[in-house]
Amino acid sequence: MIKNYSNPDPLKERFSGYLPVVIDIETGGLEPLKNPILEIATVLIEINQEKKLHPGELFSCHVLPFEGATLNPVSLEITRIDPYHPFRFAIEEKKALEELFVFVKTAMVTHNCRQAVLVGHNAHFDLSFIKAAIKRCKIKKSPFHTFTCFDTATLAATVFGKPVLAKALREACIPFDKNEAHSAIYDAKCTAKLFCYIVNKIGRRWQREKKQDSFSASFPFIAERNSERE
Repeated sequence: MIKNYSNPDPLKERFSGYLPVVIDIETGGLEPLKNPILEIATVLIEINQEKKLHPGELFSCHVLPFEGATLNPVSLEITRIDPYHPFRFAIEEKKALEELFVFVKTAMVTHNCRQAVLVGHNAHFDLSFIKAAIKRCKIKKSPFHTFTCFDTATLAATVFGKPVLAKALREACIPFDKNEAHSAIYDAKCTAKLFCYIVNKIGRRWQREKKQDSFSASFPFIAERNSERE
């Protein structure tokens, strides 16, 4: 296959070769070394002809607790997950990671990206659980950057002054059903919508300001006159 380097992938260009991948993980506690991953949901990010981001394909699975895992009853009450319910059709942790990584690596090839970056709400929480699971399962190579991630809680706090997901979604006029919250699929979809909304807004503003700065540099006397009028 011959790659067209004269027409690079716009998603690759937007994030300097990194592929943003939205992940939400539901767990059996807050400690990645002791508590298990119980649900994983992943939403790819795509870009249209107008270079606007939008949520793409979804991957999800239920995960069995690893051997010796500690299940925190408070966390299970919040997520309403019965880890060993037969109708969850849960799979082993290693198989879940392998399927997730194939899904992500396929998208990386599609967009010619060199590495994936985890996008999440309080993203370092999700990343810490994935890294702990990788170590447990003795998986040698992960598609995700070891420490860089895009945190929508930080983005939302910066743009709206609202780091809480439900409040940030309200500011962005994105519907949120609290009864669906703490489902990995639902939270991942909401996080993906929020990420796209914020990045699209910031991107448009940055492009406007970049054009204005370029104009000011080319015609400083006009820029100065406009500034005096203001």
